[in-house]
This record gives sequence, structure tokens and C-alpha cells, in this order.
Amino acid sequence: MNKRITNVYFQNHDAVFIAEDLIGKTLVRQFETGEIIRAKIIETEAYVGPEDLACHASKGKTPRTSIMFDKGGTVYVYLIYGMYWMLNFVIAGENEPQAVLIRGVENCVGPGRLGKFLELDKSFYGEDLEISDRIWLEESTIDGEIIATPRIGIDYAGEFWKNKPWRFVLKV
Repeated sequence: MNKRITNVYFQNHDAVFIAEDLIGKTLVRQFETGEIIRAKIIETEAYVGPEDLACHASKGKTPRTSIMFDKGGTVYVYLIYGMYWMLNFVIAGENEPQAVLIRGVENCVGPGRLGKFLELDKSFYGEDLEISDRIWLEESTIDGEIIATPRIGIDYAGEFWKNKPWRFVLKV
């Protein structure tokens, strides 16, 4: 078994660094049945805080975003279209609201599909990745080139923020 990633990792870097660095790390999900899924992360996006108009923190601290203002190393999930739970990891220190959206793992690409695959729900909001027995990350690597592209589905943020090359994808 690979070494579990601790919260210090998430707290000592910014979202852009972590988003790229997470490519190849192993996402682990243990279900109540005891079944475990281990899949390497192959696609992420970075959201860097209140100034980033694509980041939920740009609207300030709300009940939905309050976890983003805590120290890095926790899960931020939110529901879109009333049916898809999006998986994000909180990055940086307290009151530095940054997050990384996990867009895909091996054999499951697309953040909505990933939420369904992992059977995420609101109960994951605020889950501590360092001590959780349901979801965590492990050290690992993967072969292939990592490419950076503009983020997807954030036209509302304007051209400047939409075109930041903060989406990272494993090119195999």
C-alpha cells in the first residue's frame, strides 16, 4: 500500500501547484461494504481564491463555501444540476480559500461521472483527507506528459479567468 498524503501537503502549496502535482496520485474510496476503489488522478483544475472569478470563494464566505476558508486537506463537495456531486480538495491555509476540482481518474473522466462513480453526497463536505476512512489520497506516479489547458465550463468568469491554463490533463 502506498503512503497516505497528509494535510501538510495541501497546506504548504497553492492550488495551481497541487492541481498539477495531483496528476498520477491515487484517489482511494472505501465504501460501507468494505469495497475499495483505487484510481490514479488524470485530470484536475485549480481555483485560486477570491480574486479568481471562476472560484466559488469569489462570492465570499457563504454556507456553501465556508469549508474553503479552513486549512487545506478537506473535501469540498457541491451539487450541480441537482444531480452531480463535484469533488474538490481545499488547498492552502486558513482564510486562503483555494481548491482543486478532480475532473477525472483512470477509467472515469468527467467530474459529474466521477461523483456518481464514487457515490459522493453531502456527507463528504468537510471530510478530512488525512484521517478519513471513506476517501483519501496516496502517493503514486503515472507515466505520460501533463499538459495545461484553459479550464472548462466557466465562461461566466470572463475571458481573463476562463483562459488561465489551470486545467491539468495526463496525455498518454
